[in-house]
Amino acid sequence: MSDEQTETAERVDAPAGGTVTQRLEAVLMIADEPLSVVSLATAVGAPVPAVRQAIETLVADYDGAAGGPVRGFELREVGGGWRFYVREQFDDLVADFVGGQAPARLSQAALETLAVIAYKQPVTRSQVASIRAVNVDSVVRTLLARGLITELYADPETGAVNYGTTDLLLQQLGINSLDGLPPISPLLDDGADGFDELTA
Repeated sequence: MSDEQTETAERVDAPAGGTVTQRLEAVLMIADEPLSVVSLATAVGAPVPAVRQAIETLVADYDGAAGGPVRGFELREVGGGWRFYVREQFDDLVADFVGGQAPARLSQAALETLAVIAYKQPVTRSQVASIRAVNVDSVVRTLLARGLITELYADPETGAVNYGTTDLLLQQLGINSLDGLPPISPLLDDGADGFDELTA
């Protein structure tokens, strides 16, 4: 059977979820660390030998086998697992692109406002402004746009919106929950527990 016939047969016999090769590509596309053949086989619901064969096919395809173009990425085995990598010749190009896409750093005012919201949440904009003794409207809008804080609910009596932090902030800080934030009382001159005494 020719390669074209084999490919056609694979497409015809493929379940609704796609071929083994297609499912592998989908999983590898979002993998953030190398995956072993066994892990890949489990993920795509296929026998290990079929996954090994599909990996070989993908590697050859990306490397330009059978007269096809060499891709700008490759499927590489590293540390006993497989993952997509940029080809070495494009490392500088990608590094320049990523560097140019890096988000601007938060200003000191934004960091201070974010800290107040993180420790005091749920908290209203006016409460944050009272603690910082400055208007925080624009800073809060910036933090909302960055996805670092979110509107939790509006007070039924006053209509004031209460803010809290998001999972994105936890990811950026590298902690699992707000319990991972350092205690703030040792940072205050009077040893107050949090911001409560400052806003009394």
